[in-house]
Amino acid sequence: MATRRKASAAEIPLDLDAARVQARDCTACDLYKFATQTVFGEGPRDARVVIVGEQPGDQEDLAGHPFVGPAGRVLDRALADAGIARTRVYVTNAVKHFKNEPRGKRRIHKKPSDAEIDACHPWLEHELAAIAPPLVIALGATAVRGIFGRALPILANRGKLVELTPTTQVLITVHPSYLLRVPPENQDAEYDKFVTDLKVAVRYAKQHRIAL
Repeated sequence: MATRRKASAAEIPLDLDAARVQARDCTACDLYKFATQTVFGEGPRDARVVIVGEQPGDQEDLAGHPFVGPAGRVLDRALADAGIARTRVYVTNAVKHFKNEPRGKRRIHKKPSDAEIDACHPWLEHELAAIAPPLVIALGATAVRGIFGRALPILANRGKLVELTPTTQVLITVHPSYLLRVPPENQDAEYDKFVTDLKVAVRYAKQHRIAL
């Protein structure tokens, strides 16, 4: 039975599979009422890099897997161009339910509030604690807010490494959905900037002997 709760990371089982099962019943905020299902993170348990996005989109909500829609395809392409194998990274979101607004037969994406990000934070905190990655890639403002618990300006920090803990650095960049919204004449240039940001992670990984 679903129970309304805001779990702390200490209350969540450190085993990721057990946490994924527990997250299915999360009702810590009202987003579960309008989503098909919880979309938990996926990837190898020994991943040295964790990628954090904003929230599941429409296709992710239906499929139950992160980054399988249009933004996911952009991310896959950019990771490959930067030299990062998606199969070697753990991919998740700061918010595990799809926040949307019905418009006819469509469900339009809505940005999560700070309260919703905070309500979902224990799940992300758990994922990071369980995997203990030396490198996290934050895709956009919601991811940054979820990771650090506060807002940081994206444009001023994109392409930079920011310390989360003494053993974990966070690379800040834009969310790939941003690339889908820019004017067509600017898309190639913005995509190249995104790949350049991801290559910062590649250089850091090489310097610290992290396999990607």
